[in-house]
Amino acid sequence: MELTLSENIRSLRKQRHLTQEQLAEVLGVTAGAVYKWESGLSVLELDLIVEMADFFDISVDTLLGYRMKDNREEAVLDRLKGFFSSHDPQALAEAEKALKKYPHSFKVVYISAQVYTVIGSSTKDRAKLHRALDLLETSRGLLRQNRDPEISETRILGDIAGIYCFLGEYEKGMEILKKNNTGGIFNETIGSNLAIFMGRPEEAEPYLTEALLQNAFGLFGTAISYAFVYLERKEFTAARDILTMSLNLLQGIRKETEAPDFLDELQAVLLVLLARTELAEGRKEEAAAAIRSAAEAAARFDAMPDYSIKGIRFGNIPQEANGYFGYGRTAAESIAFLLGILKDEELAALWKEVCEDEQ
Repeated sequence: MELTLSENIRSLRKQRHLTQEQLAEVLGVTAGAVYKWESGLSVLELDLIVEMADFFDISVDTLLGYRMKDNREEAVLDRLKGFFSSHDPQALAEAEKALKKYPHSFKVVYISAQVYTVIGSSTKDRAKLHRALDLLETSRGLLRQNRDPEISETRILGDIAGIYCFLGEYEKGMEILKKNNTGGIFNETIGSNLAIFMGRPEEAEPYLTEALLQNAFGLFGTAISYAFVYLERKEFTAARDILTMSLNLLQGIRKETEAPDFLDELQAVLLVLLARTELAEGRKEEAAAAIRSAAEAAARFDAMPDYSIKGIRFGNIPQEANGYFGYGRTAAESIAFLLGILKDEELAALWKEVCEDEQ
């Protein structure tokens, strides 16, 4: 709690054009006492604080410089969230106060656990990490209160496993992660710990391969969707940038010599969207070049449709791994579907022209 009593006394005295001796006379004390108050060398007794507040026609709170905090649950949560960016150790005291006031609140217990995790891991303080573990276990018992769809028991278990890894108890952390790896949610974490901290690269590789596929294709899907967002907003530079980034990534993860596979259809879709972006800015030559490249990629795929992703350079890609847009049976059908969504007559005409030239 920060009070500004000494500064306030000095400021109020000067506003009234009083000397220290004159204020001392009003309150029946010595000038030396006023000097010590204003210098922060001593503090007034309660009755003098009340008398001084009355003399200056202000409240005691104002004289002290005290501002009452909003201690409602949501306000407390907002303050705790605010500490995350600074890693301020003061957050721990705030968390403990919140826990005393709201000991059975899922939100308070869970975010307090996060505060202890962040500060404990950054300072390598084992006691704080163990406190975080206790709070996370408590939050599991309060989970029925949770209304945040992004927080589940699986997420909390992942948090718990992460703390065990911070503590160096990797086997314990791995056991929790592997047991709760629904949909491969912890593939990257498991693979990273096995490869980097546990010296078990062979065991790590299948998890890292799955994580690579999840992250890469998740990024491609997100980039395609974002391209639609940017096109709708007419933010064409952003649309071009995210599509170019995706095409560069696709080129970077592909083997140089490989038979056609799903990556060709993915490339064709990205290129059609890039052509739409180029046309929107009047760059017709660039749009035509993108459409020609898209037609070539689509033709490669449709000559021998193969939805496998064996063309990825990295990892030991399983034979059964494949990709699928759901836009159409062939790349040409997928692009026709895409053109129908885009509703751009110039783009559709350009695609038709290029396809006819290829025949």
